[in-house]
Amino acid sequence: MKLYICKDYNEMSEKAAQIVGSVITLKPDCVLGLATGSTPVGMYTRLAEMNKEGKLDFAEVKTYNLDEYYPIKPTNDQSYRYFMDKNLFDNINIDKANTHVLNGEAADPEAECAAYDKAVEAAGGIDIQVLGIGNNGHIGFNEPADKLVSETHKTSLTESTINANARFFESANDVPRHALTMGLAPIMKAKKIIMLVSGKNKHAALMEMLSGAITVTNPSTVLNLHNDVTVVCDEDAYNG
Repeated sequence: MKLYICKDYNEMSEKAAQIVGSVITLKPDCVLGLATGSTPVGMYTRLAEMNKEGKLDFAEVKTYNLDEYYPIKPTNDQSYRYFMDKNLFDNINIDKANTHVLNGEAADPEAECAAYDKAVEAAGGIDIQVLGIGNNGHIGFNEPADKLVSETHKTSLTESTINANARFFESANDVPRHALTMGLAPIMKAKKIIMLVSGKNKHAALMEMLSGAITVTNPSTVLNLHNDVTVVCDEDAYNG
């Protein structure tokens, strides 16, 4: 596991953009696994700038997002489809048909999740998976639990995650109680993984992951079993 400790959020975002950008440069038709939340926004902004500067071309890139609230309409401004369009896809030369987010309106969520896993495999797998980490160590919406689910699935959100995401909604009551999320198996099948970590509130989860121990109470620790993980964090996250 490689670790880069950056001075602040901006330096972290720049470093992460360079790493993801290098994958696109080396493989113009690569498959990106993308994450939402506040942490990767700076990286997405920098990737869009690199695209406008002519340094990156997204014309052949395909993307698969980690998760989506359930139920939620893609036009809802709190949906992850809306988030990705606003923060990245609308700002780069990507074919929207090549961008994939789990359907938060799926009538049969189990079938939606199974089809998503097959689509990722048919695309050749993910070349680089972008991850954040929750205060409780969740990756995607793989929450701490007695048993962790390997495949993409519908899951219930923990109260800590609902409360953490409440700032994006009018109140905690408006946060969906469920989500569709990539399971740990498709995440771990990615050829490369980059995790972005920012802020003092992520310190405990990050330190537990970096300790090397693997525990279901911190799902991010499973990344210790992957052979190509890069963690890019700021000093606040590392020093606490």
